[in-house]
Amino acid sequence: MRPFLLLFLLFPVLELFVFVKVAGSIGFFPALLLIILGSMFGVFVLRIAGLATALRARESLNRGELPAQTMLEGLMLALAGGLLILPGFISDVAGLILLLPFSRRLFANKMRQRAEEQAMRQRAFADDLQPRGGPAPRQPLGREGDVIEGEFEHRDTK
Repeated sequence: MRPFLLLFLLFPVLELFVFVKVAGSIGFFPALLLIILGSMFGVFVLRIAGLATALRARESLNRGELPAQTMLEGLMLALAGGLLILPGFISDVAGLILLLPFSRRLFANKMRQRAEEQAMRQRAFADDLQPRGGPAPRQPLGREGDVIEGEFEHRDTK
C-alpha cells in the first residue's frame, strides 16, 4: 500500500515538474494547448474504445469463443483513454504507449496470466480447507427427527 501512496503523492509533483520544463522550452500556452488536446484525444479514445470493444466481444461470442482477451484489451484502451484525459505529459506518454497494439496485447497477456495464477492459488487453498469427503449437507433446525439435548426440572405449581 505504501508504494501506491508514494506514487499518489509523487505523481502530481512529477507532472508539474515536467510541465514547467516543457513550458520553459516551448512556451506556456503551447504546452497548455498540448495538455488540452491530449485530454480531448483521451475522451475520443474512450468513446471509440468502448464501442469497438463491444463489437469485437460480440463477434467472438458469435464464433463461440470467450472474449477474455478482447475484454482485457478493451480495458487497456479505456485505461489509455483515462491516462490521456489526466492533465500532464507523463500520463499522456503512458496512455500513448498503451494505445500501441503490441504493448496493449503485452499488458493484457500479463494481466490474464496474473489473474489465472491468482485463481489457481485461491482454488488450491480452497481445496485444502475443505474436508476430503466434501462438506456435509446441513439441515435446517426444527425438522422432525432433530434431537435437542438439555436438562429440565419438573415443578409442581400448588
